[in-house]
Amino acid sequence: MINNIPNILTICRLAVVPIFIGLFYLPEPISSWATFVLFLFAAITDFFDGWIARRLSVVSEFGRIFDPIADKVIVAAALIMLIVRHDIDVIPVVAILCRELLVSGLREGIRNFGSLVVSRLGKWKTVSQMAAILVLLIAPAFQETLDTLELTGGIILWIAAFLSWLSATIYIRTFFQNLKPSEGSDYE
Repeated sequence: MINNIPNILTICRLAVVPIFIGLFYLPEPISSWATFVLFLFAAITDFFDGWIARRLSVVSEFGRIFDPIADKVIVAAALIMLIVRHDIDVIPVVAILCRELLVSGLREGIRNFGSLVVSRLGKWKTVSQMAAILVLLIAPAFQETLDTLELTGGIILWIAAFLSWLSATIYIRTFFQNLKPSEGSDYE
């Protein structure tokens, strides 16, 4: 179950979440650098756990379930802490988090009929989310360019929110295409 490198990387991503949250309470610029480095670690392990699993043919049920959970937990923690500690715009954060809940529910709902494969647009959404979060995490460490970095991170975050919902439409369409009415149901 947890005996391969991709699953260990997934567990590491989950395990660092409490540490990551705690690092926000360190003084600046230590907090910015520490959260940046830890989130960068999470983003890199997110890429490599899937790549290694496919490359070594060690794709597992554990990884299929926990990899997206680990990704969503670290992203949600980062976005919420950025709102709390650095006063970033709430609207794209709420849009992203709601989309993640919707897609997670669709994945669970479609499980008996098939699966929702991650689209290329979903991958771009993830890259833009990670980039926005990284820029916003490190911005307070650079007081002389803080406004520019916060504006840049904010714009990327809005792009991520847009891509989130654009990719969600693909998942919603796929869900309804794969949903088959059960015997005696009123669904048509």
